[in-house]
Amino acid sequence: MGGERSTRPVRVHYEDTDAAGVAYHAGYLRFLERARTEWLRDLGFEQDRLMREEGTVFAVAGLKLDFLKPARFNDRFFVDVVLIQLGLASLTLAHSITRLASARQPDPREPVTHEAITRETDREVLRGTVRRVFKSRACLDAGLRPKSLPPSLL
Repeated sequence: MGGERSTRPVRVHYEDTDAAGVAYHAGYLRFLERARTEWLRDLGFEQDRLMREEGTVFAVAGLKLDFLKPARFNDRFFVDVVLIQLGLASLTLAHSITRLASARQPDPREPVTHEAITRETDREVLRGTVRRVFKSRACLDAGLRPKSLPPSLL
């Protein structure tokens, strides 16, 4: 599978935070899910099309996250997705979220580039792995029964 790594920009929105402006721990799951969806899309796989044409859907069977630093309202990040293991019926992906460490408050209209993040990163905010499988190390068919990954995806 080509494209073992993908990096996506993200910004913490007000809806992602508590009254103190700190991101809710559950909100990180949305950031990671969006990055995984875009990673698959970059590889040419739309999840709705996989379900319709291949009868395949994914489920998360394992999740390990280390929260290293708090994310705050309006922080800008990059979410990295790295394929670390590919089985016949499973994908294991590593994730990290790295904050842009610019001293000035960024203009929300200003695009975030990978070069800017690489040049101005603070510290990792989150590190983790996600295993995309279902019972017996399988993805699911459209009837939510375990099945192997389709050959086109492998």
